[in-house]
Amino acid sequence: MILIVDSGSTKCDWIAVDNNGKQVLEKIRTKGLNPAILSEKKLKKTIKKSKELKENRENVTNVFFYGAGCGTEKPRLMLKVVLQEFFSKANVTVNEDTMAAVYSTISTKDEAAVVCILGTGSNCSYYDGKILHQEVESLGYSIMDDASGNYYGKQLLRDYYFNHMPETLKIAFADKYNVEADYIKYNLYKQPNPNAFLASFAEFMILNKDSEYMVNLIKEGIRVFAKNMILQFKEELKTVPVHFAGSIAFFCQDEIKAIGEELNFKVGNFERRPIEGLVSFHIANL
Repeated sequence: MILIVDSGSTKCDWIAVDNNGKQVLEKIRTKGLNPAILSEKKLKKTIKKSKELKENRENVTNVFFYGAGCGTEKPRLMLKVVLQEFFSKANVTVNEDTMAAVYSTISTKDEAAVVCILGTGSNCSYYDGKILHQEVESLGYSIMDDASGNYYGKQLLRDYYFNHMPETLKIAFADKYNVEADYIKYNLYKQPNPNAFLASFAEFMILNKDSEYMVNLIKEGIRVFAKNMILQFKEELKTVPVHFAGSIAFFCQDEIKAIGEELNFKVGNFERRPIEGLVSFHIANL
């Protein structure tokens, strides 16, 4: 049994296929396994909570894991050890989530492209058809992650508290979420996964995209992301498209295309859930 795994900071999807590429279990979902944020103990606890994974772990021969927080060596190796310990009979490969985005958006295995992730977090890399290149090393959600779910959640909360949000939206925002200061601060500073907590507010932005305020908010985030990340690859952008993966990107396609025209880069494919493209890629390369 082969496990193909796509993990963000919020959630983690597990697909099991046999050696012929046939799916053998229903898709398994756990909480996200971000080793840059979670401790080894928390990672183990999250995996062990899954009844399906526990029941089938002895049958797993290969694990192909793609995840947020796996772009640097130390957290990547920590997660690999955790997975190897749990799936003791399997060969375990851990890659950063950008490779999942690459494999799920390119049309052919050797296609070159700039590939972006806009989900709970954000990232951008250049894939030359063989190797992934990154100009900027991520410092995490509190400093970077422009145009991500947690970025927009933070902007919404700031605009709510600074009274920059239109009054009708402010009323709707307070009706949908608990915006009491003590509750917000407790979740930001005393609970795990504050980035996922912030990202939970981004749904409000998507649901209210008919508002000029929201469109401007979305565009400004994408503009900042493009200037800081996409435009690092100025030479490559002359010949390759920019693909996007993740829910924020999927639901903000019009705004992304508008910024693409404004900043002169060619927008390519969109993939909401990279796991689907990943499965196709690995089945084709069994």
